[in-house]
Amino acid sequence: MVLSYLPFFLIALIVHELGHFLAARACRVSISEFGLGWGPKLYGIRLQGVEYEIRALPIGAYVRLDLGELLKRPLSQQVLVLLAGVIVNLLAAVATSGTPFSVMNYLLAATNILPLYQQDGWKCGMVMLRGLLQRRSSLVEWTFTLAGSGLSFVVFAALIARYVRLG
Repeated sequence: MVLSYLPFFLIALIVHELGHFLAARACRVSISEFGLGWGPKLYGIRLQGVEYEIRALPIGAYVRLDLGELLKRPLSQQVLVLLAGVIVNLLAAVATSGTPFSVMNYLLAATNILPLYQQDGWKCGMVMLRGLLQRRSSLVEWTFTLAGSGLSFVVFAALIARYVRLG
């Protein structure tokens, strides 16, 4: 059963990364790479300054954009680019309601919005904190990272406990 969801998950990952890609393009943030999978590169082609790659391990996708350029954009554009993957996953989930593809899009959106280190929610939180404070603060950033991660794990544990109790 779990394996039957894998193709839908992979397509949802691509949709997620396309959201970041399109938002970055709209905000004129340079993109150097769009990749499918992880590990050694199997195939790549360069089009309009972007290297499109397929890698050996078929799980995962990513967009490599110029973070320095992104951080020079207005805060609203930074938030848009960082949350665009979650937004398109939610739109895809609603558009395909009741399907395995919808479930995978909801799952991907839910896990990416959490303030876990290096997830979209964490990255967005960081740029918002820096914008609010008008500077970087290691204390605030570490507090956000640890508290966000701790809260995320508590939520996961509560959901698992609820599922086990109901199951």
